Amino acid sequence: MVELTIDGMKVEVPEGSMVMHAVEKLGSYVPHFCYHKKLSIAANCRMCLVDVEKAPKPLPACATPVTQGMVVHTANEKAKKAQQGVMEFLLINHPLDCPICDQGGECQLQDLAVGYGKSGSRYEEEKRVVFHKSLGPLISAEEMSRCIHCTRCVRFGQEVAGVMELGMLNRGEHSEITSFLGRGVESELSGNMIDVCPVGALTSKPFRYSARTWELSRRKSVSPHDSLGTNLVVQVKANRVMRVLPYEVEDINECWISDRDRFSYEGLNSDDRLLSPMLRQDGQWVEVDWPTALTAAGEMLEAGRRHRASGIGALLGTQSTVEDAYLLTQLVRGLGSDNIDYRLRQRDFSADFQAAGVDWLGMSIAEVSQLDRVLLVGSDLRADQPLLAARIRAAVKRGAKVSVVHSLDDDLLMPIAAKCIVKPSEIAGVLAQIAAAVAREKGVDAPAAGAGIGISECATLAAKSLASGSRVGVFIGAAAQRSTHATHIRALAQWIASQAGGRLGVLVDGANATGAALVGARRSGGPVAAQTLITLNVEPGLDGHVAQQLVSQSARKIALTSYRSAAESWADVMLPVAPWSETSGSYVSAEGRLQSFNASVKPQGDTRPAWKVLRVLAEQLKVGSMSFDTVDAVRVAAIGDGSGLGQRLNNATDLAISTPAAGGAAAIERIDPVPIYRSDMITRRAQSLQQTPQSHDPLAALHPETVAELGLAVGSLARFSSRAGSVNLAVSADESVARGAARLPEGFAITAALGADTTLNVERI
Repeated sequence: MVELTIDGMKVEVPEGSMVMHAVEKLGSYVPHFCYHKKLSIAANCRMCLVDVEKAPKPLPACATPVTQGMVVHTANEKAKKAQQGVMEFLLINHPLDCPICDQGGECQLQDLAVGYGKSGSRYEEEKRVVFHKSLGPLISAEEMSRCIHCTRCVRFGQEVAGVMELGMLNRGEHSEITSFLGRGVESELSGNMIDVCPVGALTSKPFRYSARTWELSRRKSVSPHDSLGTNLVVQVKANRVMRVLPYEVEDINECWISDRDRFSYEGLNSDDRLLSPMLRQDGQWVEVDWPTALTAAGEMLEAGRRHRASGIGALLGTQSTVEDAYLLTQLVRGLGSDNIDYRLRQRDFSADFQAAGVDWLGMSIAEVSQLDRVLLVGSDLRADQPLLAARIRAAVKRGAKVSVVHSLDDDLLMPIAAKCIVKPSEIAGVLAQIAAAVAREKGVDAPAAGAGIGISECATLAAKSLASGSRVGVFIGAAAQRSTHATHIRALAQWIASQAGGRLGVLVDGANATGAALVGARRSGGPVAAQTLITLNVEPGLDGHVAQQLVSQSARKIALTSYRSAAESWADVMLPVAPWSETSGSYVSAEGRLQSFNASVKPQGDTRPAWKVLRVLAEQLKVGSMSFDTVDAVRVAAIGDGSGLGQRLNNATDLAISTPAAGGAAAIERIDPVPIYRSDMITRRAQSLQQTPQSHDPLAALHPETVAELGLAVGSLARFSSRAGSVNLAVSADESVARGAARLPEGFAITAALGADTTLNVERI
């Protein structure tokens, strides 16, 4: 440790720290712009100049290493004069447009100008002008004349997001921040550039000119999209969500949020919102009052109850809270059925019968950053868990090595030690090879599935990497969980993690999937058809083939939904329930953390929180004791105070290790990733997110060799057929796709016609 004196106070900091770190430890403040605690030191702005005794001139606090006995003055006359001089330079070319700037009221430059600026400028020359930049539908760079060249946005892209999408051109007064070759900013974390910008150069395009910061009320909440439990600040004006920002929690999301969390609020204010209960009468939708709609729904459930176990079915979206999931589970079981599930994209449910507990991440989110070896199995990590991808990227920068087994060679924006890209049906076989190679490295017997098989080069590299680590994580991604061979993959991944001395983690798909499992909202073996089907926050087809199939097989259908178009083509009753921003509740994240939140705004129209609707239905049908007065009472009944959840989280399964039989080579296998902004009903209705390249109409992507083998032409239409139906899509050649497979994403109405089938017939049109 090094001891120094700052403004008369002694402080000790680790060797190699900068003066800025010592100032922060004291709880003091030095004005700065370019310094950010999560980014590398650039020392661009010079605003943090301080007086260091025996130094000939003021030095930047962010880039000056501490030394034993150093004496620093951050606010004496010499330091203040230097800081005021820097501020004068920064304001020479800055436009005086604070009254119309979206950053006004929360602008770092504005705040520091009050303390370190002068009432007038000595410079009478014309201010320089920097033309606006087009950065896509999410970030506005219309006023780049405001930029002070702190390069925070550039460093964020390189160091956190993993891709340098912005850079600085030219020198001196001709310097400017711009994108490359006029391209937009497409990173799934790009919105954080808005937060790190200390001035109004980069602002939110959807929020632009819609409100002033001092008009907004702030509510703390939790992300409804992925399973990390990202903490949010929801900003509200006139009972309308206007903006979403990160709430800093170091052990969860640090100070970042994904663009899906930041911009999906537009979907909350969609014109498609269902605002009144509706009943289908003579083939037409009619608005009715709540008592009429609930009576109709109750009669349908009562009719289903007469068929006992096969009479009632329920499907649950993972945006539903713990309280909603618990009450729906209690309602269904009270009606004599066990037929409820939230796993709407899963195909293989056979592991249910050997599970020791509820799937989870296998470690805390913070521990992911400390891993030194990682194996990702069937994971579209950047789309499914963007902030977890950033954690692993940070681990790689510290020396960790990542191996990948998948059907898509998507760029994870980090170095990859070993990469095995194969057809979906071959993933289990590759894991068997890795298991055999790990056994060889560790000097143990290989599992039967890996005995005597040939070991590929990529499997050997992956095994060597895993065997050499001390903190190993093997993660099963959403694509592997959706596989028809999920059970084989799970057993092999579990063996590899155990023999490599690491831990098995499941990248749980959905904000409250862990919570839904903890309250028992799933049927062993998966859901089956029912006479009466009730859905909560589900959009069949777009949310998975399970809901699509059960809807087609049910005679009576009740939809608790926030959006009319999600149910009007198939439901008999539509009950408007509140999305996450309009209800109070709880989510359990993938690491097992219970987080509660309150409603940010009042429900729109005649919308009601789902837990209240379910409680009334239960009372109407005389099901159990469900007369809860508050959402807190429901949570206590469902899950207690959350203190014992960790004991129920367990990824271990008692599965026999084997590999599936090889399939035929004639058919093309489908790879069905879910694009990040098509993952749920809220994001699909966020207009700005739908304008991004990730949400463009799907193409059928095949490896160039596969395109040639099938006699297809790039850009031409081809028909892809399954037992459920067929789609006509334009063909694209993509070397990131495994040979013998086609990338046909889910989350689009056109690809929903293919159903659950994973093998396709292809013909040229």
